[in-house]
Amino acid sequence: MNITAITLGCKVNQYESQAMLAAMERAGFHVDAGPADVVLINSCTVTAQSDHKVRQALRRARRENPGAVLVLTGCMPQAFPEAAGAMQEADIVLGNSDRLALPGYVEQFLKTHERIVAISPHKAQFEPMEVHTFHDRTRAFVKIEDGCNRFCSYCIIPYARGRVRSKPLSDLQAELSALGENGYREVVLTGINLPAYGEDLGLTLCDAVEAACAVPGIARVRLGSLEPEQLEEDVVRRLARQEKLCPQFHLALQSGCDRTLSRMNRHYDTALYREIAQRLRAAFPNAALTTDLMVGFPGETEEDFAESLAFVEEIAFAKVHVFAYSRRPGTRADTFPNQVPKAEKERRSAAVIAAAARTRRAFLKAQCGLTEEVLFEQQKRPGLWEGYTPNYTPVYVKSEAPLSGALREVHLSALDEGGDACRGEFVER
Repeated sequence: MNITAITLGCKVNQYESQAMLAAMERAGFHVDAGPADVVLINSCTVTAQSDHKVRQALRRARRENPGAVLVLTGCMPQAFPEAAGAMQEADIVLGNSDRLALPGYVEQFLKTHERIVAISPHKAQFEPMEVHTFHDRTRAFVKIEDGCNRFCSYCIIPYARGRVRSKPLSDLQAELSALGENGYREVVLTGINLPAYGEDLGLTLCDAVEAACAVPGIARVRLGSLEPEQLEEDVVRRLARQEKLCPQFHLALQSGCDRTLSRMNRHYDTALYREIAQRLRAAFPNAALTTDLMVGFPGETEEDFAESLAFVEEIAFAKVHVFAYSRRPGTRADTFPNQVPKAEKERRSAAVIAAAARTRRAFLKAQCGLTEEVLFEQQKRPGLWEGYTPNYTPVYVKSEAPLSGALREVHLSALDEGGDACRGEFVER
């Protein structure tokens, strides 16, 4: 029988989908080999719009695969079990625990054809799972941490994911070794609150990075999204000793206004964020700093927004993911007064996107003239390949030969016509 996966949301979800597919393969199922007999929908619930996308995905999957077993799992059922259980399109509804029990639930449904809703409470320990192969990917994502203890006022994730739990270092080393043996040149360490890795084990994020960098065959180690205030000076100093660690850091900002950060229950202010950005740039030459920015948080005045926009321009991010605040039932911010109108959120989003485009273009122009090692991923069109430098600058190079997964020295010569990547030529040694 054949199984396919539809993954919504973050890199952690992508990893977990691969882990569930691997478990199904071990049980005798085939991945993406013809029409689907089982469709796995791994959900996100970070906003109310995310839940709408889950419903759309379920309906589309049922329409396109009328005889398939539909499985709904992930954050949406865990955070809102009653709403998920009411989605009758799903034959099996699971939460964020016992993911590797999926084959047993599918086999049970195939025998009885009785709908299954099994949403277990969060476990106290990290759920054991590992992935050795990522379908259609040249880099491997490795989940090393789950859960969050922060409870930002707009965020449902602590309820969907539970408290901080970390992958034991021995399990991480074994998984990384297998990925290196399978030819993956780059691994991305991911988590719900990645810098919290090891809090429950007496370890730190540095221990995980050092374990990854020590694996033969792995040439690059990259970090997923980071909460900035946990990057103390000794942590950055220790990370900087690892030559394989990529100098690209996604520091979640959310707002560049201290008053807004306080209402969000973020655990830093702009002064600390600025200090950490400077610390990283000093320790990692030519580092790329990227971020997320929310506009239109309840109570955000025009003055607050102007401060936030000015801070984004000051830090000069290499890339900014801009999004408007979306009310999320179950969070404190959903009940806050002074909700910002949709039209105003759209105006503020457009202003930040324009400013971020300017800082990105300046960053990419600064990369021109450099010679960097590029990991190639995919063919943009016949004869043109796309890859990424260690600081995640996208690079286009002409080549008739296949390059997927190859590491090559490239001279970055100019901005691409579209302005969102660099053009380059191979350096022959």
